[in-house]
Amino acid sequence: MRHTTKIALAAAVTVTALAAGGTAVAAAPASHSSTTSAAVSQASVSQAAVTQASVTRSQAVAIAKKRVPGARVTEIEREWEHGHRTWKVELRKGHMEYKVYVAIATGRIVKFRAEHDD
Repeated sequence: MRHTTKIALAAAVTVTALAAGGTAVAAAPASHSSTTSAAVSQASVSQAAVTQASVTRSQAVAIAKKRVPGARVTEIEREWEHGHRTWKVELRKGHMEYKVYVAIATGRIVKFRAEHDD
């Protein structure tokens, strides 16, 4: 690979990492070897994985069941609610139906509804 191509590749990876929020990747010294470019690419992927940690489906169910102990889950789906990407967990207990919206990013309950079901 030519010298200018290596520099352009390293610059592109650095710009991409900065756009993704990886400031530690941008501070890495730029080298002209292809192994360094691969390491920078790998570091930016690792940084992206850390920033996108999210609540899983089973964790959302556990959070909802903690809010309504003894209820059984009837439906789970992903939705947008109050500007948050959420898991909507529907539960039933007795003659009541509950909808618990758990934020995927934080695990917080952003909306809770309880309705009497005849």
